[in-house]
Amino acid sequence: MVIDKSIFMKQFFFFLFITAFSVVFGQNEPLSPVERAYLFHIVKKSPILNDHIGRYFEYTGDEIRFANGNVNYDSLESVIINHPEKLIIRTDEIAKSTKGILAEAANKTAIWELNKMLLAKRTKDAIFDTYKSRYTDFEKILMNYMPTSVMNDEQNGLHTRMDNVLNPSLSLEDKVAQLGSFRKMSNDDALQVIRGISKSINEYVEKRTKEIFVHLGGDYTTFVNILTAAGDGSITSGLLEEREKDEKGRWNKGLPRAIGLFPYEVYLTKPTAKKEQPKIEPMRYTTTDLKTVGENRVTNLHFDVWGYNASKQTTVVIEKNGKSYHLFGSGETRFLSPDSTFSSGETFKSIINQLEFDLIAKITEKIDGKRGYDYWIETYTQKKRETELKIIKSEKGYSDLSYSPITTSSKPSAKVKKAKKRAVKAGVGADNWDAAPTTDAGKKSKGKGQQTIVDLYNQFDWYKAKIKELEKEKQEAIDLRAKYQLKLSEFKRVMGYNWVPYTEKNGFYTFADSSTFDLYTQEFQFQASDKVEDFEVRLVAIPDSPLSTNADEVMLHLSLVDSKPNYNARIQLQLVDQFESDKYELKKELFTQKDSLSVRQFFEALLDKDKQFKIIARGQGIGKWNGVQVVKDVTENEKPSYSSVSKEDEQYKRLRLSEVLVNIERDIVIEVNSFTDPVKSNFVAPKQSVENLKTQYKLSNNEILSVYRTATILRKMREEISVLAGTYLKREEAKIVIDKFNRQYDKIKVSVGKVSIKLSELSVN
Repeated sequence: MVIDKSIFMKQFFFFLFITAFSVVFGQNEPLSPVERAYLFHIVKKSPILNDHIGRYFEYTGDEIRFANGNVNYDSLESVIINHPEKLIIRTDEIAKSTKGILAEAANKTAIWELNKMLLAKRTKDAIFDTYKSRYTDFEKILMNYMPTSVMNDEQNGLHTRMDNVLNPSLSLEDKVAQLGSFRKMSNDDALQVIRGISKSINEYVEKRTKEIFVHLGGDYTTFVNILTAAGDGSITSGLLEEREKDEKGRWNKGLPRAIGLFPYEVYLTKPTAKKEQPKIEPMRYTTTDLKTVGENRVTNLHFDVWGYNASKQTTVVIEKNGKSYHLFGSGETRFLSPDSTFSSGETFKSIINQLEFDLIAKITEKIDGKRGYDYWIETYTQKKRETELKIIKSEKGYSDLSYSPITTSSKPSAKVKKAKKRAVKAGVGADNWDAAPTTDAGKKSKGKGQQTIVDLYNQFDWYKAKIKELEKEKQEAIDLRAKYQLKLSEFKRVMGYNWVPYTEKNGFYTFADSSTFDLYTQEFQFQASDKVEDFEVRLVAIPDSPLSTNADEVMLHLSLVDSKPNYNARIQLQLVDQFESDKYELKKELFTQKDSLSVRQFFEALLDKDKQFKIIARGQGIGKWNGVQVVKDVTENEKPSYSSVSKEDEQYKRLRLSEVLVNIERDIVIEVNSFTDPVKSNFVAPKQSVENLKTQYKLSNNEILSVYRTATILRKMREEISVLAGTYLKREEAKIVIDKFNRQYDKIKVSVGKVSIKLSELSVN
């Protein structure tokens, strides 16, 4: 028997694929080898993900490259699937990255999984067996929202034709058309199905995204994951493509384009004519209602645009307490920013301007302008009045003429005289001409008066008809303007009326109320607050014209995750109760082996000539727990003793904190803070000059003690960095790092209260 080698190899790899899935799913692991391989792939092929967390996905196998030298990630996927140990995911380091980046990576993996699952179910692919348990979870969610018209009574489940409706490659229009083939499918049922699918997708993807997010090292108390789409529901450019493009428009091999999973907000239209049928229509903009997290935590919103249209500017509006924050798509990338500059194509602002300053302005000019409807109606009304007066006058004149007497004159009239002359000339003779007396009944004058009156009535009727025509046109124009103004009000409401101004530095936008947006992470943040506040996010599809119902689709992934302030500092050292009472000597090492990768990244940042570097040092004095972290107690209320509570009680111990935070996202910023508990201290500064400052600025012993502890940490840091730089770096690089650190170190002033003290003035043993 001859065995086809290609068929054998396909069967062999399929067996390995199924085995890898089965082993992991049997253990209920968050990620199978296949999902780990795909996660590695999307991180490496997505610039925003690779820039932030790519280095923490370490592939230890042999590299496989194309002939042009580029890495063949499709082949690497196969290697990782069959040899999961060749991929190391450093979740401890990933956890220090921005929450939005982790959520995006987790969401893309969850969407990929659901996409593969639904396609396998519909095509009866054998690989569906590996997804059965998760599909069961999805179907349970789905069944909660489905009407009986899509149920299969015999199998006590969904009708098999629902597999086609759930096809991720279908547009909304096609999904609605598929539902039309079901018996007893009413419009209300169809609407319920579409809305139910949307809710189910969001619930399932959020659940899986949370699981993957935690697996990557993320933590949260609040986690919201939303997929939403706006537009007219027709087939979007590229919707049926299996692959996804990166930010430069290149196709990402191995990354399926699952845009069909992004749900629309839909409604049922009301027929305006007898023969017209209700129709399921998607919203041209979507509204997502959310809440800030409160509890003195930062509210992180991350945006990931899908289905991007380069000819129409993606627009996202965040609104809270009547204040609007706007994010606009770039002409070259899918990235959003508060900068509305757009090189070409339609923007929502241009649609608003066209509506307000072109269409509405022209109609208003037509109605109220110098030569508008009001002018001509008034002109013709005046002429109609004048004509009416003329008619009255003419009719009176005619009436007077009718009652005038008939006159007779013995003198011949001019007509008689002419007749006599003609008779004489004809030889008849003057004596034989009958020159009867002249009689005048005013017939000619009466005829002319009648014609004048008729003409005036015709003119009057013309003015009257013209005024009626103009009033009709004016009313039509007013109605059209009202329609435009209604649409304008809707558009302006969507955009918001109170735009919050911002400043920008190096891609970091700071709004007037201290909210921020980071271009590099696509993360918007509401600052930490103890209050929970409502806000909403609106996604806007740009119409073809102001009144057009055509609007090309745009899809958005939005995540909301809470965080502690400074959660993403690359180095986070928390020294809790490391100093003896009223002492500032530190025996513990600052950096341990677990910090090695972060320290290396810190050194790499210091070697970057373009990165600015500064050190912030504070003696915070008495600390206060705000529910999330220790912050300065601005009241500085001291207690005489620990009273009945032990000094080691958590409420006091956690306040005796010193922390080191190293941020390297843009500039390099080191922050060192020290806090004490509120019990009165007997600390005396070893230098009289510092004691004098304490008296001059009315500082407490606790504040001065915290200053000395901060100074101790800084000196300890300098010592350790000098050693570690020599350990991790080449001699030339180590010298650059040490010199750069020391230059900033020599400038350090430790701030306390309203004064700053030079490090050199603090005596530290």
